[in-house]
Amino acid sequence: MKYLDNINTPEDIKLLNLEELNSLCGELREYILENVSKTGGHLASNLGVVELTVALHRVFNTPRDKIIWDVGHQTYAHKILTGRKNKMSTLRQFNGISGFPKRNESIYDVFDTGHSSTSVSAAMGMARARDLKKEDYEIVAVIGDGALTGGMAFEALNDAGRSNTKLLIILNDNEMSISKNVGGLSRYLSRIRTTKRYLSTKRDVEKLLNKIPVGKQIKSVLKSAKDGIKQIVVPGMIFEELGLTYMGPVDGHNIHEIIESLETAKNIEGPLLMHVITKKGKGYKFAEERPNEFHGVSAFNLETGEASKNSSLSYSDYFGMKMCEIAERNENVAAITAAMTDGTGLTDFAKKFPNRIYDAGIAEQHAVTMAAGLAVSGIIPVVALYSSFLQRAYDQIIHDVALQNLHVVFAVDRAGIVGNDGETHQGVFDEGFLNLIPNMKVLSPADYREFGNMLEYAVSCDGPVVIRYPRGSMNKNINNSDLSIDLGKGYIVEEGEDITIAAAGKMVKTAVETREILKTRNIEAEVLNLRFIKPLDKELIIKSVDKTKSLVIIDEATVYASYAGNIFNILPKNVDVLLKTLPDEFIKQGSIEELLQENKLDAESIAADIIKWKAMKPINMINC
Repeated sequence: MKYLDNINTPEDIKLLNLEELNSLCGELREYILENVSKTGGHLASNLGVVELTVALHRVFNTPRDKIIWDVGHQTYAHKILTGRKNKMSTLRQFNGISGFPKRNESIYDVFDTGHSSTSVSAAMGMARARDLKKEDYEIVAVIGDGALTGGMAFEALNDAGRSNTKLLIILNDNEMSISKNVGGLSRYLSRIRTTKRYLSTKRDVEKLLNKIPVGKQIKSVLKSAKDGIKQIVVPGMIFEELGLTYMGPVDGHNIHEIIESLETAKNIEGPLLMHVITKKGKGYKFAEERPNEFHGVSAFNLETGEASKNSSLSYSDYFGMKMCEIAERNENVAAITAAMTDGTGLTDFAKKFPNRIYDAGIAEQHAVTMAAGLAVSGIIPVVALYSSFLQRAYDQIIHDVALQNLHVVFAVDRAGIVGNDGETHQGVFDEGFLNLIPNMKVLSPADYREFGNMLEYAVSCDGPVVIRYPRGSMNKNINNSDLSIDLGKGYIVEEGEDITIAAAGKMVKTAVETREILKTRNIEAEVLNLRFIKPLDKELIIKSVDKTKSLVIIDEATVYASYAGNIFNILPKNVDVLLKTLPDEFIKQGSIEELLQENKLDAESIAADIIKWKAMKPINMINC
């Protein structure tokens, strides 16, 4: 590394000439590849924004000038250039640096992100605060074309356009293909329209026209003619109509062109959108050819592009297989995803049933209400979303689905701890907010057999139903998990006399492992697989605790989001309770195993707490 070795802050970038900047970009790509191949992470998106990142830090004076990264998974080059170069080996690792911007990690990270479509709204708030305080600095929001499909982004663009607030929005477009002729003409027109001379002349002419009697009519005619021409030749008219000045498209891998465009943009008053064309996976053959596969990766072999570890069948994989099987038999079943066809396991479904899968884009609210529209018309929609993204459609779940008691199936992937993506992606809240909704049924499978049976049940029952399942490989067979699914019914996995351990989903396996450890201490635990988080099997729970007089609840959710509260309401007063949940805090990054151990939700920790608890004078509840 020739130039990167000497880059410790963005100020160091300003010392390099254009040729040296190009070399720096190549070194950054190599460094990102070297580290992500070991740690895993978001690769294709980061390789695509290297030149843009370098140019932004070259032109703007960060951290005084503020850069807000939408989603934030494309900030690896930003982190390297802002003093975290030597920490990249800890990227997304336990107690390492985050894969997303974190204000508590660096003064160059000005807003925490992790979910899409938020950057323009945050930037507008920061720009208005700047103006209220009569301060002087630049604010830049970087948003991708995918994130732009989120309704919140358009709400913010609409607000920005009518505000006349000085703000630069970078549209990082890594999908659209524009021919050289059209692109060259558009760049030429945008440069003319965004020069200081053009803008000042435009304002002077408008002032003059407003002073003469027929000025308004002349201005209206001129505007109509101008807009008619622009609609034919200028690709950014939608943004212009919203009130934004449009610049672009700009070649996102031409460092000279980006710097020149950013320098021009700094001199434009009001809100401006600069359209930058980039290529996902730029500079790494495998990522360029298969950008979806290299969006989020585990550790991989740099030479071959293959994952370092052969992963076994995951819950997402099995979901996709089972959906194909169900759809073969039932032509009314359709699938909905929010720009996550691959991630949710629906790739094969999309190939086999292209007319029965709907990708809403990064627009979870639209996805859920569209599902309601399908359901009210006799189709059975299965909405496949990650738990942390389902949060974005809470009102639609309540108002458009549950209120009408519509038969919509929610396949909630990544429920519970997801690991290295950290706080913004942990699926530890859905259980709590879904439990509050009338008409809702919430299930959680202990293994693949139970998952398959639950999907069959969900498609055949009435009303809204949720199946929440974890990230990663499926649990091995749990005793009796192939039993048919009956509304609100669980079962006894293992019988015991001393204590009852109640769990659902992947925590059933943990409960069984805990039982085996307790047996070595002569404690016989009865393990319950609740299956239904809502409605609970009250009869099963009460019958068991009447015998054991002690209840341990294991739940991979934050303490106030846990279904445990519903169990407390039905328990006899003479039952002692030990609650094992996640704490009332955001769960940081790390492997799933590390985070379970950190929060004492692994079998060894749970067994140790139970042994300690049993040795104490019984009390009504201990929350460890």
